[in-house]
Amino acid sequence: MAIKVKARGGETVEQMVRRFKKLCEKDGLTKEVKRRQHYEKPSEIKRRATVRREGLRAIAARNAARGVTRAPQRAPASRGPRRAG
Repeated sequence: MAIKVKARGGETVEQMVRRFKKLCEKDGLTKEVKRRQHYEKPSEIKRRATVRREGLRAIAARNAARGVTRAPQRAPASRGPRRAG
């Protein structure tokens, strides 16, 4: 997916670059680029996923033992109507 940033009235180049970086971060592009910087064998990917899954399972078990339920998801704050860009 292409990320496009159009200049707004009176906006400097630095502000446009900042908006572009925020859009890339929001889209997950920077995380993907960092992840793909070096080749990772499929076995390493599986191992990392297993470790993450076990860690999340341990956290869930700890919370269940304490009687803590999962926190409700917050709705994002409304920032007014979005303009098509």
